Amino acid sequence: MGSQAVRYLILPGWQGSSDAHWQSHWQRSLPNAARVEQADWDQPDAQAWVAELERQVAAEDAPTILIAHSLGCVTVARWATRATRSLPRVRGALLVAPADVERPGCPDVLRGFAPIPRQPLPFPVQVVGSDNDPASSAGRTLQLAREWGAQAAILSGAGHINVKSGHHRWEQGFAHLYRLQNRIEQMQRRRA
Repeated sequence: MGSQAVRYLILPGWQGSSDAHWQSHWQRSLPNAARVEQADWDQPDAQAWVAELERQVAAEDAPTILIAHSLGCVTVARWATRATRSLPRVRGALLVAPADVERPGCPDVLRGFAPIPRQPLPFPVQVVGSDNDPASSAGRTLQLAREWGAQAAILSGAGHINVKSGHHRWEQGFAHLYRLQNRIEQMQRRRA
Protein backbone atom coordinates (compact mmCIF):
# COMPACT_ATOMS: atom_id res chain seq x y z
CA MET A 1 0.00 0.00 0.00
CA GLY A 2 2.75 2.39 -0.84
CA SER A 3 5.18 3.78 1.68
CA GLN A 4 2.56 4.80 4.20
CA ALA A 5 1.19 2.20 6.62
CA VAL A 6 -2.45 1.33 6.10
CA ARG A 7 -4.94 2.23 8.82
CA TYR A 8 -7.88 -0.05 9.57
CA LEU A 9 -11.10 1.60 10.69
CA ILE A 10 -13.53 -0.84 12.29
CA LEU A 11 -17.24 0.00 12.11
CA PRO A 12 -19.51 -2.08 14.35
CA GLY A 13 -23.21 -2.35 13.73
CA TRP A 14 -26.27 -1.80 15.89
CA GLN A 15 -25.50 -2.18 19.61
CA GLY A 16 -21.75 -2.13 18.94
CA SER A 17 -19.32 -5.03 19.04
CA SER A 18 -18.61 -6.56 22.42
CA ASP A 19 -15.12 -7.48 23.56
CA ALA A 20 -15.83 -11.07 22.44
CA HIS A 21 -16.82 -10.01 18.90
CA TRP A 22 -14.42 -10.72 16.03
CA GLN A 23 -14.19 -6.98 15.29
CA SER A 24 -12.75 -6.39 18.76
CA HIS A 25 -10.28 -9.24 18.26
CA TRP A 26 -9.26 -7.79 14.88
CA GLN A 27 -8.87 -4.35 16.42
CA ARG A 28 -6.41 -5.83 18.91
CA SER A 29 -4.66 -7.92 16.20
CA LEU A 30 -4.28 -5.58 13.24
CA PRO A 31 -1.61 -2.87 13.30
CA ASN A 32 -2.91 0.70 13.15
CA ALA A 33 -6.50 -0.37 13.87
CA ALA A 34 -9.08 1.91 15.45
CA ARG A 35 -12.81 1.73 16.06
CA VAL A 36 -15.33 4.27 14.87
CA GLU A 37 -17.15 4.95 18.14
CA GLN A 38 -20.73 6.12 17.85
CA ALA A 39 -22.47 8.32 20.43
CA ASP A 40 -25.45 5.95 20.65
CA TRP A 41 -25.14 2.29 19.69
CA ASP A 42 -28.71 1.40 20.68
CA GLN A 43 -30.65 4.23 18.99
CA PRO A 44 -28.59 4.71 15.82
CA ASP A 45 -29.00 7.88 13.81
CA ALA A 46 -27.91 7.55 10.18
CA GLN A 47 -26.70 11.15 9.82
CA ALA A 48 -24.73 11.01 13.06
CA TRP A 49 -23.15 7.66 12.19
CA VAL A 50 -22.12 8.86 8.72
CA ALA A 51 -20.77 12.13 10.17
CA GLU A 52 -18.67 10.21 12.72
CA LEU A 53 -17.25 7.98 9.99
CA GLU A 54 -16.33 11.09 7.99
CA ARG A 55 -14.69 12.63 11.06
CA GLN A 56 -12.62 9.48 11.66
CA VAL A 57 -11.52 9.11 8.03
CA ALA A 58 -10.59 12.79 7.86
CA ALA A 59 -8.67 12.66 11.16
CA GLU A 60 -5.59 11.04 9.58
CA ASP A 61 -4.00 11.31 6.19
CA ALA A 62 -3.19 7.58 6.09
CA PRO A 63 -4.52 5.18 3.47
CA THR A 64 -7.48 3.48 5.12
CA ILE A 65 -9.35 0.20 4.85
CA LEU A 66 -12.83 0.07 6.37
CA ILE A 67 -13.94 -3.12 8.15
CA ALA A 68 -17.67 -2.94 8.77
CA HIS A 69 -20.27 -5.29 10.21
CA SER A 70 -24.06 -5.23 9.82
CA LEU A 71 -25.39 -1.66 10.15
CA GLY A 72 -21.79 -0.47 9.82
CA CYS A 73 -21.89 -1.73 6.19
CA VAL A 74 -24.90 0.44 5.40
CA THR A 75 -23.14 3.36 7.11
CA VAL A 76 -20.15 2.88 4.78
CA ALA A 77 -22.41 2.79 1.70
CA ARG A 78 -24.26 5.95 2.79
CA TRP A 79 -20.97 7.74 3.54
CA ALA A 80 -19.34 6.71 0.25
CA THR A 81 -22.19 8.06 -1.86
CA ARG A 82 -21.76 11.56 -0.45
CA ALA A 83 -19.15 13.91 -1.86
CA THR A 84 -16.46 14.05 0.81
CA ARG A 85 -12.96 15.41 0.60
CA SER A 86 -11.61 12.50 2.62
CA LEU A 87 -13.03 9.82 0.30
CA PRO A 88 -9.70 9.30 -1.56
CA ARG A 89 -8.08 8.15 1.70
CA VAL A 90 -10.21 5.01 1.69
CA ARG A 91 -8.54 2.30 -0.35
CA GLY A 92 -11.23 -0.36 0.16
CA ALA A 93 -13.85 -1.87 2.44
CA LEU A 94 -14.62 -5.28 3.86
CA LEU A 95 -18.38 -5.35 4.47
CA VAL A 96 -19.46 -8.31 6.60
CA ALA A 97 -23.10 -9.38 7.05
CA PRO A 98 -24.67 -6.17 5.74
CA ALA A 99 -27.98 -5.49 7.44
CA ASP A 100 -30.95 -5.24 5.11
CA VAL A 101 -32.69 -2.29 6.74
CA GLU A 102 -35.44 -2.49 4.10
CA ARG A 103 -36.47 -6.08 4.91
CA PRO A 104 -39.88 -6.97 6.35
CA GLY A 105 -39.60 -7.20 10.13
CA CYS A 106 -36.55 -4.99 10.34
CA PRO A 107 -36.41 -3.37 13.79
CA ASP A 108 -37.96 0.11 13.63
CA VAL A 109 -34.86 1.68 15.19
CA LEU A 110 -32.87 0.76 12.04
CA ARG A 111 -35.31 2.05 9.44
CA GLY A 112 -33.69 5.51 9.44
CA PHE A 113 -30.82 3.95 7.46
CA ALA A 114 -33.15 3.18 4.54
CA PRO A 115 -33.04 3.47 1.66
CA ILE A 116 -29.81 1.57 1.15
CA PRO A 117 -27.64 3.25 -1.51
CA ARG A 118 -27.67 1.29 -4.76
CA GLN A 119 -24.74 2.80 -6.67
CA PRO A 120 -21.24 1.32 -7.01
CA LEU A 121 -18.89 2.35 -4.23
CA PRO A 122 -15.81 4.30 -5.39
CA PHE A 123 -13.25 1.84 -4.00
CA PRO A 124 -12.75 -1.94 -4.01
CA VAL A 125 -15.24 -3.78 -1.81
CA GLN A 126 -15.46 -7.34 -0.53
CA VAL A 127 -18.85 -8.37 0.86
CA VAL A 128 -19.14 -11.44 3.07
CA GLY A 129 -22.58 -12.78 3.94
CA SER A 130 -24.23 -15.97 5.07
CA ASP A 131 -26.94 -18.24 3.75
CA ASN A 132 -28.80 -18.12 7.08
CA ASP A 133 -28.33 -14.54 8.27
CA PRO A 134 -31.53 -13.25 9.92
CA ALA A 135 -30.56 -9.66 9.00
CA SER A 136 -30.23 -10.31 5.25
CA SER A 137 -30.94 -13.22 2.94
CA ALA A 138 -28.13 -14.56 0.79
CA GLY A 139 -29.94 -13.33 -2.31
CA ARG A 140 -30.30 -9.84 -0.90
CA THR A 141 -26.64 -9.76 0.19
CA LEU A 142 -25.57 -10.77 -3.33
CA GLN A 143 -27.84 -8.09 -4.80
CA LEU A 144 -26.27 -5.41 -2.58
CA ALA A 145 -22.80 -6.64 -3.52
CA ARG A 146 -23.63 -6.36 -7.24
CA GLU A 147 -25.07 -2.88 -6.81
CA TRP A 148 -22.04 -1.76 -4.80
CA GLY A 149 -19.65 -3.21 -7.41
CA ALA A 150 -18.26 -5.63 -4.84
CA GLN A 151 -16.88 -9.11 -4.92
CA ALA A 152 -19.01 -11.37 -2.73
CA ALA A 153 -18.70 -14.52 -0.68
CA ILE A 154 -21.62 -16.32 0.96
CA LEU A 155 -20.67 -18.54 3.87
CA SER A 156 -22.68 -21.63 4.73
CA GLY A 157 -24.45 -21.64 8.10
CA ALA A 158 -22.55 -18.62 9.47
CA GLY A 159 -25.61 -16.73 10.75
CA HIS A 160 -25.03 -13.01 11.28
CA ILE A 161 -21.27 -13.60 11.59
CA ASN A 162 -21.23 -12.33 15.15
CA VAL A 163 -20.75 -13.66 18.69
CA LYS A 164 -24.25 -15.20 18.75
CA SER A 165 -23.40 -17.28 15.67
CA GLY A 166 -20.06 -18.37 17.18
CA HIS A 167 -17.75 -15.88 15.47
CA HIS A 168 -15.55 -14.67 18.30
CA ARG A 169 -12.10 -14.42 16.75
CA TRP A 170 -13.11 -15.34 13.16
CA GLU A 171 -9.57 -16.00 12.04
CA GLN A 172 -10.95 -17.34 8.72
CA GLY A 173 -12.25 -13.85 7.99
CA PHE A 174 -8.71 -12.57 7.57
CA ALA A 175 -8.62 -14.44 4.23
CA HIS A 176 -11.35 -12.08 2.94
CA LEU A 177 -9.40 -9.06 4.17
CA TYR A 178 -6.21 -10.30 2.52
CA ARG A 179 -8.10 -10.94 -0.73
CA LEU A 180 -9.35 -7.34 -0.63
CA GLN A 181 -5.86 -6.02 0.08
CA ASN A 182 -4.43 -8.00 -2.85
CA ARG A 183 -7.05 -6.45 -5.15
CA ILE A 184 -6.16 -2.97 -3.89
CA GLU A 185 -2.44 -3.58 -4.44
CA GLN A 186 -3.05 -4.94 -7.96
CA MET A 187 -5.08 -1.84 -8.82
CA GLN A 188 -2.34 0.42 -7.49
CA ARG A 189 0.32 -1.38 -9.55
CA ARG A 190 -1.78 -1.01 -12.71
CA ARG A 191 -2.11 2.75 -12.07
CA ALA A 192 1.62 3.19 -11.45
